[in-house]
Amino acid sequence: MKYIGPHVSATGGVENAPLNAASVGATAFALFTKNQRQWFSAPLTDKSINAFKANCAQVGITADHILPHDSYLINLGQPEAEALEKSRNSFLDEMQRCEQLGLTMLNFHPGSHLKLITLEQCLDRIAESINIALDKTRGVTAVIENTAGQGTNVGFSFQHIAHIIGKVEDKTRVGVCIDTCHTYSAGYDIKTEEGYAQTFKEFDETIGAHYLRAIHLNDTKKAFASRVDRHDSIGKGLLGIDFFKRFMQDPRFDNMPIILETPDEKLWTMEISMLQDFAK
Repeated sequence: MKYIGPHVSATGGVENAPLNAASVGATAFALFTKNQRQWFSAPLTDKSINAFKANCAQVGITADHILPHDSYLINLGQPEAEALEKSRNSFLDEMQRCEQLGLTMLNFHPGSHLKLITLEQCLDRIAESINIALDKTRGVTAVIENTAGQGTNVGFSFQHIAHIIGKVEDKTRVGVCIDTCHTYSAGYDIKTEEGYAQTFKEFDETIGAHYLRAIHLNDTKKAFASRVDRHDSIGKGLLGIDFFKRFMQDPRFDNMPIILETPDEKLWTMEISMLQDFAK
């Protein structure tokens, strides 16, 4: 079965996120557990934590189908020591917030080398950052999102992600989220039937299919291998509707959160319904 939903607002408290997801017919959702434009936020209150859990139960969405996302400010591959420490502390705070909420995953962009260190040094720092956070938390998997490769972002190549995972000590608590827009923009041709098959074969051979924990299902506004990250609504971008039909019929993506980060929230209810129809 496919579990689909958007990245919803948690304005007014994290407890509102599951209700916002249910309002558009979602069976999965993503959220920020704090303001994504801040390094740190006020601690979660017991009231919010309990209400979040109660609302998730009320709408019937379990932790296995919820994919929180960390702050955009965090760079776990940061070259400069002081800034790296700040990123690591903020990431740990994000992991601990997930732990408090009873969530089992935290999705994050791996990081950027900023042209100040080598690619390998950056990847090693990311792995070390993950190890630090895993050592200080329990029950939450660090889920690495592949990137489009914009600027100095790493993680656009499956080899980058495999390198990071290779240096993570507790491999039971590391996973991958594939973003379809990023994948195409990074140069993996998931649009054609042949390219789709080859991409996921390469993912399995390079990283391992057992590490796949979640999907960001987005269309793209930018050309193949453009290395530019610009999401589009389902079927309105360059991937085309046939890709989404193929994806929704693929059993490899059953029983994991499939998250829409599509730009027009007025279309979310329609997009979810359409995608579920493709899965039948």
